[in-house]
Amino acid sequence: MLKTIDLVLNINYIFSCLANYKNGGSVDTLLLILKSLSDKNRLRIFCALLSYKELCACQITEFLNVAGATASRHLSLMVTAGILKNRKQGRWVYFRINTKDASLEPVILWLTQKLEGTTQTKKDLKALRRIIAIPCEELSQKQRSGGSCSKIKQENKNIG
Repeated sequence: MLKTIDLVLNINYIFSCLANYKNGGSVDTLLLILKSLSDKNRLRIFCALLSYKELCACQITEFLNVAGATASRHLSLMVTAGILKNRKQGRWVYFRINTKDASLEPVILWLTQKLEGTTQTKKDLKALRRIIAIPCEELSQKQRSGGSCSKIKQENKNIG
């Protein structure tokens, strides 16, 4: 994903992008946004949503190959920070990048430039193509029974 040195070199850019955040550039808001982007799985979610625009929580859980509670914690943090928006449709909750908040635009642009086309992103998108082909009902049922779609789970391990 992102190299540590790359992140350090660009940290000033991130701070300048966020300095004028709509809440008066509060330190708490700034820290919440940075925290929401400071995890590999959350960056993977962000990158997946750049390509797929909207994904169901069960698809994200399967994609990350983590427990539902873990995926939920990542998604909740990103929604609270304003990076993601969600909508509920029946029993399904769908997530997308918050493109309506103009103050986040420079951050979204910067992350897009850094993440698109990386080896990890290519692997993740390949895995996601298989996952989105499975109906959400089937994914959710398998996750509730304590597993994931074993074939995809194994392929994800082989990819990443």
